[in-house]
Amino acid sequence: MQVRVGCEFVQRATEFTHVVLQVEPRLDGAFDVLEYEWDALTLGDSWSYLDAFGNVCRRLTLPPGEALTSYRALVEVPVEPDPCAPDAYENAPGALPNEALVFTLPSRFCPSDELGKAAWKLFGELEPGWSRVQAVNDWVHNEVSFGYGSSVATTTAIDVYATRRGVCRDYAQLAITFCRALGIPARYAFGYLPDIGVKPLDAPMDFSAWMEVYLGNQWWVFDPRNNEPRIGRVLIGRGRDALDVAMVSSFGAVDLRSMRVWAEEVVA
Repeated sequence: MQVRVGCEFVQRATEFTHVVLQVEPRLDGAFDVLEYEWDALTLGDSWSYLDAFGNVCRRLTLPPGEALTSYRALVEVPVEPDPCAPDAYENAPGALPNEALVFTLPSRFCPSDELGKAAWKLFGELEPGWSRVQAVNDWVHNEVSFGYGSSVATTTAIDVYATRRGVCRDYAQLAITFCRALGIPARYAFGYLPDIGVKPLDAPMDFSAWMEVYLGNQWWVFDPRNNEPRIGRVLIGRGRDALDVAMVSSFGAVDLRSMRVWAEEVVA
């Protein structure tokens, strides 16, 4: 199956300003990027690198005034939805791989040490493994109300737990926080998510955020916002929380005038 994905930013800078973009699919995703295209400004004045988490980042300098940055790609994705493994078990701490340990620790937006009591009260007596992580997913999906503008870039999982409101980023970070408090490695992930096999939301498309949880010696996708296996995820970034995978990081004042995101199946 093929999907077309992409995004467009219109930004305004008062002077030459360096920025880092993170909108390109990861190189190790379960998909193949068949072709891609950048706008002329980015293509002529940018270069890419892999950050500490293996995400593809692109650096460029915006000129003074209003500038358009756009990325589009044709991607081949599996026709199957996110895999599930109800028998997957929780790994003992001593059996976790070294690279998973960082995803058991508190981070800026996922302060699992501060929500530990709540996590153990809600989920501590449940059977460890896939079913307990699914219970975390279910709780966040049912208890948090979705609403654009209900959170800001600095909203933490503690804020979301208190207000029970947020966007997909907040759903993911609260679920990650609970998992880490229970000793389960969990990492933040975001990317493009087309509406394949589901009813489209009555809102403009946006980037989507979810979590990946380490069970049974591998990572699995859990999506607290949608709470169902989905088809066509195109992973852009992974990290401890949203701070590690900002779509745009600027070294100076940049005003985001507009943003557009798309992800849609190619129908023959």
